[in-house]
Amino acid sequence: MSMEATSAAASSLPTSAMFKAFLLALTAACLLQTLLRRRRQRKPLPPGPAPWPVVGSLPEMLLKKPAFRWIHLVMKELGTDIACLKLGGVHVIPVTSPAIAREVLRKQDATFASRPLTFASEAFSHGYIDAVMLPYGEQWRKMRRVLTAEIADNITRYVYSLVTSSGGVDVRHVTRHYCANVIRRLIFNRRYFGEPQPDGGPGPLEVQHVDAVFDALGLLYAFCVSDYMPWLRGLDLDGHEKQVKEANRTVNELHDMVIDERWRQWKSGERQEPEDLLDVLITLTGADGKPLLSIEEVKAQCQDMTMAAVDNPSNAVEWALAEMVNRPEMMEKAAAELDAVVGRDRLVEEGDIPRLSYLKACIREAFRLHPVAPFNVPHVALADATVAGYHIPEGSHVILSRIGLGRNPAVWEDPLRFDPGRHLAAGGDDVTLAETDLRFISFSTGRRGCVAAALGTAMSVMLFGRLLHCFTWSKPAGVEAVDLSESRNDTFMANPLVLHAQPRLPAHLYEGMHGNPASCQPE
Repeated sequence: MSMEATSAAASSLPTSAMFKAFLLALTAACLLQTLLRRRRQRKPLPPGPAPWPVVGSLPEMLLKKPAFRWIHLVMKELGTDIACLKLGGVHVIPVTSPAIAREVLRKQDATFASRPLTFASEAFSHGYIDAVMLPYGEQWRKMRRVLTAEIADNITRYVYSLVTSSGGVDVRHVTRHYCANVIRRLIFNRRYFGEPQPDGGPGPLEVQHVDAVFDALGLLYAFCVSDYMPWLRGLDLDGHEKQVKEANRTVNELHDMVIDERWRQWKSGERQEPEDLLDVLITLTGADGKPLLSIEEVKAQCQDMTMAAVDNPSNAVEWALAEMVNRPEMMEKAAAELDAVVGRDRLVEEGDIPRLSYLKACIREAFRLHPVAPFNVPHVALADATVAGYHIPEGSHVILSRIGLGRNPAVWEDPLRFDPGRHLAAGGDDVTLAETDLRFISFSTGRRGCVAAALGTAMSVMLFGRLLHCFTWSKPAGVEAVDLSESRNDTFMANPLVLHAQPRLPAHLYEGMHGNPASCQPE
């Protein structure tokens, strides 16, 4: 190569390098500009406290337990209906506005269709294998109608025995065991795990069952630290995991002794016709004719159904009775409606429910003012979303506040006052317990919503109707007014409701219920 050519090539190198550097700088500038533009265009997160690195606002939550009261206090101080709390690596988005709640569950329901994976939910669902379609049809409706009335007979007989022996009634004990009895008969075709009790009340195993189920419900989405920082799982820093295991073990031991034997009977050919929901689950088949569910899936579904139906009706009836015994005019109005619709020569039946508007308004008001839990089951964002003008990152946990919705002063006039009349004014004679506009939350609106609403309505109104129709309720001697304080750690009454009761119907109606031992017997 000539010296001239070599010199020309050498002189072109800086020019080529400079051109590449220019292109690289230009590309970087364009990328930076795009990122900045996207950041400027992205909506802000909902308002909330500034999080600490790694742990977020977990320290504040732990210092100010219970978590749900701290969350509502934060929202009140910020003056917002939607907030963002960073707990570990998770954005938790509480909502107290019906309009925002409808945006989440109606307009963007597909985006928020998932559930969080927690230690408790994994344990109680047997490893997330309970997500099957609940059998629903005429057979379910028939069973529901028969069982809600049948168990109402049993619980009326039990209350009557308490009244005639002492006059004092632990209403919480009665309402919780009515709901548990309905579910046990519906699923297992039995009210008792052990020996039937002569007075129709629960035995030791039934008390253990109800206590464990309510413990499990309180632990299900309890803001456990390891649910937001999974690498802490196993250390059990707050004792949550031990409590979950104990509650789960009790429920499983009682359920398994029935399910294992029933599974054996079907596989051996001893049983031929389904008699309850357990039989239906065991005999479900797929398109290929093979069993649809394994025994573990059957157990998970039975536990799921049990936990879905015991707490809401019992809590609403206890609170409604407590509110109304302090307002005798309400008790008298409800009794007058029952006498007009049912009379005093028979007992309340499910067919009476459509005409018991005031009774349903009382239950509906209890759902609004005294929800069974602070929050609805969390919804997880499957992708980035925008809600109420705010950016909701993928993976966020959106929690609708039952307290905030039902007691929102922008929605409800005098929201802390128990006033069943507000529901009669809104709905006329057609009063339903479900709230479709999400101004409060009564029953689930998910895939089991219709089943939960139908069963929950029947259980709530039958229980409440029987208690008010069959007995006159009053405060215990020496008590000026029932204490309506809410528990610090949950939304139940701080103290179980204990009232005095007297029969108000002819004696033969109560005595006629004594001859029904068959429904008390285990299979």
